[in-house]
Amino acid sequence: MILAHDLGTTGNKATLVSNEGTLITSVTVAYDTDFGPGGKAEQDPGDWWRASCEATRRLLERAGVRADDIDVISFSGQMMGVVPLDAGGEVVRPAIIWADTRSSAETATLIEAVGMERGYTITGHRLNPTYSLPKLMWLRAHEPESFARTVTVVQAKDYVAYRLTGVLATDPSDASGTDAYSQADGAWSAELVEAAGVDGLLPEIVPSTTVIGTVTREAAAEAGLIAGIPVVMGGGDGPMGALGAGIVDESDGAYAYLGSSSWVSLSAPEPLHDPQMRSMTFNHVIPGRFVPTATMQAGGASLQWIVDTLRPGGEARYEELLAGAAGVGAAADGLYFLPHLLGERSPYWNPRARAVFAGLARHHGPAHLTRAVLEGVAFNLRTGLLAFLENGRTIDNVDAIGGAANGALTLEILSNVWGRRVTKRDLVDEATSMGAAVVAGVGVGIFPDFAVARTLSGRLESVEPQPQTAAAYLEQYELFMDLYRRVEPWFEMLP
Repeated sequence: MILAHDLGTTGNKATLVSNEGTLITSVTVAYDTDFGPGGKAEQDPGDWWRASCEATRRLLERAGVRADDIDVISFSGQMMGVVPLDAGGEVVRPAIIWADTRSSAETATLIEAVGMERGYTITGHRLNPTYSLPKLMWLRAHEPESFARTVTVVQAKDYVAYRLTGVLATDPSDASGTDAYSQADGAWSAELVEAAGVDGLLPEIVPSTTVIGTVTREAAAEAGLIAGIPVVMGGGDGPMGALGAGIVDESDGAYAYLGSSSWVSLSAPEPLHDPQMRSMTFNHVIPGRFVPTATMQAGGASLQWIVDTLRPGGEARYEELLAGAAGVGAAADGLYFLPHLLGERSPYWNPRARAVFAGLARHHGPAHLTRAVLEGVAFNLRTGLLAFLENGRTIDNVDAIGGAANGALTLEILSNVWGRRVTKRDLVDEATSMGAAVVAGVGVGIFPDFAVARTLSGRLESVEPQPQTAAAYLEQYELFMDLYRRVEPWFEMLP
């Protein structure tokens, strides 16, 4: 059996998969995020480890299997963070995660030294505070004592793999989300690392399918495993989500991940460099392939925020709000929501952006607000799709995964806003961990190749755009874009 961990923003999902590729069961253990002023977003890596151990024990108990039934372990993990480790492998300070945007000044320094276009050409990404390299520069500038103790910087899945095996490494998919990786060279960029002044702190890069080691006796005792189980490196959650959605090559179309952060993506044989730099390109976990992506900071997180704000209290309240939103006319009330609760990546790359409701009237209630949030997320992701379409990609269907893909209203809105068929996959919540299971299986020879990913999940219901509604949304999209342009200067005046 294959044990896959998906270290997300809100918790760790542990998934058990048979050697035939069948999902057996999964368990999620939550952990907290420390959000603070100025764009602070941090987590305790110890929480990741404790959640992984607890999820493993609960998973084995729920499935009724023994630890010696586990053949291999691998990981999907949140990307673009900074986990600083000292010479003894101990965490120096809390992890600075992807959502942290405090490094604007450091990003400006990096842009001045290298140039935005040059950085985009090297990495496939803008130079931006959401990435690891500017965060590491921020650490040096603001916490020099912590920086002085740091000898290695890794990502979330790298840290838990290290706790299991004692081996420190990363893979190309996570490396490509740091702003420090040269996609042409397949190695850390000496130019960017030197410009940032952080030489020597980045770990060895190994293929995602590499068996980096085995579970140590100490780790086995903590996690309820047995020593000696092979551990495969794994990859970042974006590329893993693509693989779990069956996106192996360009013939597989596009997919949308609707989690805390949300994105639209596809598989390609080379990086996609958008002249407007609206999108970015990660390395795939499949060697030699790439994952052009347009990611917004707060997709599912915007929906979770409005639910927590208006109807705190669990799943029933969530369904109540969505049911109300379904009764509100599409694009009919002149209410708009800019979904920039955590700053923004695609398409604006503005860490100072903020969420805005515009057009509020006295008759607007919770249902209107909820629908505006869903539409705002769909509008924002539409711009990412346009980055692909305008650069020659053909997209007729978008597969949907992630927790928010469970909502029929969400799929309906996405389809009409995008003017594309949207299809729900049958593993919406487990797609990223299923991707990790495929990488694990390929790494130890359980699966012959990555093409098996196409067979491990299926397409369920599809939603086709309705011409009249799609046309109305197209007009609303232009107003939505105009709204951002008008308020963008105001963002710069905020503290």
